[in-house]
Amino acid sequence: MNRISNNRHGHRSFFVLGGLCLFLGALASCSGAGDKKQEEPELKNEAPVHEAFLLKKGKLTSSLSTPGELTAFQQVDIYAKVNSYVKKLYVDIGSQVSAGQLLAELEAPEITSQLAAAESRLKSQEAVYISSKATYDRLYQTSQTPGTIAQNDLDLAMAKQNSDLALLESAKANYKEIAETRSYLEIHAPFGGVISMRNVNPGAFVGPAGKGSDLPIFVLQEQKKLRLVISVPEAFTDLVKQKGEVQFTVKALPNQNFKARVARLAGAVGDQLRSERVEMDVFNENRKLLPGMAAEVLLPLPASDSSFVVPKTALVNSTVKPFVIKMVDNKAKWINVKPGRSSEDEVEIYGPLSPGDPLVKSATEEIRDGSPIKISLKN
Repeated sequence: MNRISNNRHGHRSFFVLGGLCLFLGALASCSGAGDKKQEEPELKNEAPVHEAFLLKKGKLTSSLSTPGELTAFQQVDIYAKVNSYVKKLYVDIGSQVSAGQLLAELEAPEITSQLAAAESRLKSQEAVYISSKATYDRLYQTSQTPGTIAQNDLDLAMAKQNSDLALLESAKANYKEIAETRSYLEIHAPFGGVISMRNVNPGAFVGPAGKGSDLPIFVLQEQKKLRLVISVPEAFTDLVKQKGEVQFTVKALPNQNFKARVARLAGAVGDQLRSERVEMDVFNENRKLLPGMAAEVLLPLPASDSSFVVPKTALVNSTVKPFVIKMVDNKAKWINVKPGRSSEDEVEIYGPLSPGDPLVKSATEEIRDGSPIKISLKN
């Protein structure tokens, strides 16, 4: 009996001790929950502090690095004007020629025959006109004596003279036309330059483009003066100034810098590249530069008026739209903007902003729109 009583007493003590532990655990958990509830409002009231600056306007002078191409200032494909054969060539690839210089002689026997026939008709018509003029002159002199020549005969003689004169003028025009056609058998340089291509040899049949020849006889380029051609994106077209100086380099001469001045603006934006064609004149007396060379051009873009200029770190280029973060009523507000030109550290922005607006200097998408923030203004 004593053993049974002792066992019951032991079980009762175990249950009392277990209940006491559960009570103390519940009490501790309630106390911890209360402490957390008291700490939460304090955490929510602590807004992060971000470095900021006051927005102001300025002028940002930048430059645009863009590829360009050197082309001949003048270039012409020289074809034969009439179907003929090459008789003699006086120049070859690389030949420097002056304006009016004879480049080649062609031959066309049928044109020579036509010219001889036209000359014969001209001489014959000259003789006919001389005869009819002499007849009219004699009749006119005789008609000065009243009653010797009828007026009708004098009128017929004058009509014959005028008709023969018209035929003579026609013969002259025909002869001149064939003579000019024959002059096409001599090919002269239209301007001074360099023969950059020759596609025929003596004896070859040549003619106008698309008829006698698929390729020109010569390609003539003016190389002492070149054109540097670039395409300026639409966003920067209003910043390119006439007579503005640019610098450029070419791969063939990597250690040399060249200069040129803006000479011509297309005045229109192309449909394909959405850019404006800009040309610069390049003086090339020593012919170091060659047409067709690729160039890397540094085009200065001076500011024409003041605009909002901010550090690049203040602009967030999100997938939706670029924005800056402005503090309004101690909260972050995303302001959608349009970026403009940029330099190494700064960028122009355009949007619903005013001078003096406080903007976050190091903006990120982690600073959510509408979240509470604190700022620290830096000069």
